[in-house]
Amino acid sequence: MRAARRASLLALTLSACHSSAPAPAPGPEASTGQMSAPAVTLERTPCFGSCPVYALSISRSGVVRFDGKKFVEHTGPDSAKISPATVDSLLAEMDEAGFYDLDERYTSGTPACGRYATDLPSATMSATDGNRVRRIQHDHGCADAPPVLSRLESRIDELAGTARWTGR
Repeated sequence: MRAARRASLLALTLSACHSSAPAPAPGPEASTGQMSAPAVTLERTPCFGSCPVYALSISRSGVVRFDGKKFVEHTGPDSAKISPATVDSLLAEMDEAGFYDLDERYTSGTPACGRYATDLPSATMSATDGNRVRRIQHDHGCADAPPVLSRLESRIDELAGTARWTGR
């Protein structure tokens, strides 16, 4: 019994000393204190056809994180960098477009949707300017959704350089 307990203790001690991988080095944002939540996010969902499916986030410091799911040239995670000034201009553009005043849902069955067409993709955007936070679900089948939603989604893609990953 005593020998078995010693063997267990030895095995436990040896396993505690072994690390399978070194701790990752802190990213560039760690030194600037900007590890907070992303300033802007965009997620695109499937449609009946081959619409690109992915999620991306943009931090205040300009780090763009992309995660390709389906119908994109690059599946899986990747990242890039844009200038913090570009992020600030995007947030200002969203504010000027009334983003923070729009409804949170333009989806089937909500009053803001209007007539509904099936089999179209949807997008979920979020933004925070440090004082306000807004997350909007936009089903592209909603006829009464404000056109500014699609314009802002496209603008996020444009400034983030999403085409490098989607091929579109």
